[in-house]
Order: sequence, then structure tokens, then C-alpha cells
Amino acid sequence: MNAVEITNLQKNFGHKQAVQGLNMTVPEGAIYGFIGENGSGKSTTEKLICGLIRPSGGSIRLFGKDYTNGDVRAKIGVLIESPGCFPGVSVWNNMMYQAANLGLKHPKEEVQKMLRLVRMEGAAGNKYKNCSLGMKQRIGIAMALLGEPELLILDEPLNGLDADGMRIMREVLTDITKSGRCTVVISSHLLGELEKIATHYGIVRGGRMIAEMIAKELERSCRTYVAVTAKDMDTAKAILNRNYTRVEQDEAGYLRVYDPTGPEQVAAYLYENGVCVIEWNKFTRLPEKIINVNIKNRGGDERE
Repeated sequence: MNAVEITNLQKNFGHKQAVQGLNMTVPEGAIYGFIGENGSGKSTTEKLICGLIRPSGGSIRLFGKDYTNGDVRAKIGVLIESPGCFPGVSVWNNMMYQAANLGLKHPKEEVQKMLRLVRMEGAAGNKYKNCSLGMKQRIGIAMALLGEPELLILDEPLNGLDADGMRIMREVLTDITKSGRCTVVISSHLLGELEKIATHYGIVRGGRMIAEMIAKELERSCRTYVAVTAKDMDTAKAILNRNYTRVEQDEAGYLRVYDPTGPEQVAAYLYENGVCVIEWNKFTRLPEKIINVNIKNRGGDERE
């Protein structure tokens, strides 16, 4: 069974079409990376799934039932935009308020469990307003997980996080899906972070789904390359051609070394052969059908 099945979904705001005939399938137990540039319709689609706004057309089915079904609605946990917390209240009390709203039978145990899961048990006594952005995002996920939902909807939870915050977030999302009892739909424009955890992807542009694929399909369709500049570009290109099967120079003047073992190895190889490297970085060449989606990939912005 699929956790989410969307057919020909549409949403209009006046004369503006935010979602235009979107189709989407999310298998149970998946971490579904919902990828697209700002304004592409990601947040609107997630709000439609959660019932926060009504569609102008199309259908949404969750676990085989209409999304308005009461039993289905009880299976969803949501973090869209920001957690609904009281700024001057402690993390613990904010969590307890939410547990009371949900009518949980053992609220203290549930709150302790979720704070421990998101690595926030040590900050339970902190006032919410004094928490960092990364901490607030984790609090929001902990609140969304109260009651152990089977479907978790997250809207850009990686925005503004530092490297450590992203690492913790990845660990949390991996932990909650290990058993297969929870499905996660996570929207982002950071492909580089999602590719470390996502099992499935949906690529959206202009309110339309332009591609859905599993992680292995995306990996196979991408080409990785290292972009290099050196003091003597002609010599650098000649030396690289001895060791790599495909080396090209792009319009920006960079040498592209396709499918190398890593940027450090490319730089070391040039250095060993007497070439001084000025700059290097690793990039991913996205598939042609999604190349125009303005998303950040694992090594930086796509150059083409």
C-alpha cells in the first residue's frame, strides 16, 4: 500500500495556479524527498495533503482512504513553516501542551521519548525563545511525532541549519523510519542533504510533478565531476587526460574531470605532476529532464 497517492491535484489562489495537475506516489516506509525551487508548489502540496487548505481539483488518498477520513487524519504528524510553540514557555511544557491536545494516555513518557529521539532531552527546561534555529526545528519534529504518526510531513526542516544540525536531523529521520512504521515526506531545495537519506524523490516545477524516481535511479542518472582551475591550464589538461577518460573545459574556464574518485585525488595527482591547483570543487550533473530545477546539489550549484 502507498502512504500517499495524489491524482491530478490542483490549487488556485485567485487567478494564480499554485498546483497544476500534480500526480504523486509515496510508498509506505519511504523517506520521500520533495524537491523544487522556491515557489514551485512544494509547501502548497504539503498543506493540501495535511488538510490545511482545500484543493481546487483532483484527489488525495492516504493509506488507501480519502484524506478527509478521520482515522487517516489521526495518522499524520506535521511540521510546516514553524512549530506552534509559546516563546516564553519551556520546551518541556510546550511538548506537554501538545500531548494534552492529542489526548495521550501517558504524556510524560511520550514527551521524554520524543525529546530523547531528537537529542533534546538536555534542553527540556530551556525556554523556547532561547533555543537556536536547529533546536527549534528538532522541537517541531518531536511535537509532530507525538502520538507516533504513520505519516510525517515536513516543510523545509533543513533551512538555516549548520552542518551539525543537518547531521542530527538526518539521524533523526533515519531512526524514525527504520522500523518501516513511519513514512516521511520532506520538502527541500537542498538535494545534497536529502540524497544522504531519501529513498524516493519527487521533482516539482511550476506546480507540476516532472519526475518521480527511487534514489538509485537518481544516482544512476547523475554524473559527478570535479571542476579544477590551475596556473597552467593546458598542462593540467594534458596531465589529467593521461589518467582520466573524460576531461573537458567549460565556458567558465574550468576543467571538468568526470567520475573521478574524489576532488582530493585529482588535486593530488596534478600536484604530483608539478601543476599548481588554484581551485577545485565537486559537482553533480543532474539529468536533463530536471536540469532546469533551481536546486542546490551535493557539491554546489549546477554550472549548466
